[in-house]
Amino acid sequence: MTSGTLSTEQIVRRAKSNLAFALACLPKERRRDMISFYAFCRVVDDIADATDVGEEEKERELQHWKQCVEEGTPPGHPVLDEVLVLPQKYGFPRAWLGEIIDGVASDITKTRYATFEELLGYCYKVASVVGLVSIEIFGHQNPATRDYAIQLGYALQFTNIIRDVGQDARDTGRIYLPQSELRQFGVLESEILDARPSERFTKLMDFQYRRARDYYTAARKALPPEDRKNVVASEIMAAIYSRILEKLKKERYPVFTKRTRLSTPLKMWLLSSHILRAKLGMV
Repeated sequence: MTSGTLSTEQIVRRAKSNLAFALACLPKERRRDMISFYAFCRVVDDIADATDVGEEEKERELQHWKQCVEEGTPPGHPVLDEVLVLPQKYGFPRAWLGEIIDGVASDITKTRYATFEELLGYCYKVASVVGLVSIEIFGHQNPATRDYAIQLGYALQFTNIIRDVGQDARDTGRIYLPQSELRQFGVLESEILDARPSERFTKLMDFQYRRARDYYTAARKALPPEDRKNVVASEIMAAIYSRILEKLKKERYPVFTKRTRLSTPLKMWLLSSHILRAKLGMV
C-alpha cells in the first residue's frame, strides 16, 4: 500500500517521525492542519523515492501535484484536498507548496551537489520552506520569526544529511555532501559508496557538524522572544535533532553501521519539559 492510498493520520503514524512528538503540544485544530501538511510532504517525497516506477512517470506525477497546488484545484486526492485549504486559511503563498515539490523532485535525477551553495538551495526548498509553512500554522506573530524558520530548517536538514550519509549512499547512490568538500578533505566518493570510513572522513564530518551546529545557534538567536511560546513544536524538533547531532559527534559518526536515534523515553522527556517550560513562560 502506498502513502497515496492512506489517510493523513495513517501516513504520520506509519512514518514514525520525530514530528509526531513535536505536534503533541499543539492545539487540536493546528495539530490537525500540521498533520495534513506533513502528510503532503511525506507523499510527494514518497513519489520521488519510489523504486517501482520510472523517472519520467515520477516527474509527471509531481508536476501534476505542483499544477494542482499552483492552481488551487484539488484533484480528489485526500491529502491534496486537505492541504490546499491551508494557504488561504493561514495566509501563506501556495507557491511555497510548489517549492517543496520542486525540492523533492530534484531527488529523482540529482545524486550529487558540486558546492555547498548548490546544496543550500536544495535544503531551502525541502526544509526551510517546510519551516516557513509550519510557523504560519503554529501562529507566529513577528515577521522576524521567518528567519528563525529558515535557519532551523537548514540545521535540521544538515543533521539529516550527516546521519543518513551511509543509508543514502547504500539505498539510492546519492551523496549530498558537496563534492568540493570531499576534495577538500581528500575523501573519495568510492569510500562513501563502499562504506569505508577513515580519519579523513571523520574530519569531513566534524566540518559538517560545526556547520549544522552554527545553524542551530543562528536559529535560536533569530527567534523573537514574543514568539517562543508559539513555536514550541519547532523547538522540540530542534531539541531532538540537536541531540542526535551531538550523539553522532560523540560516537564519531557511525553512519555506515546504524541510523542514530534517540530513545522514546528521552524524546518524551524533551516533549514534556518543553511543554512545561512554555506553560510557565520559561521558553
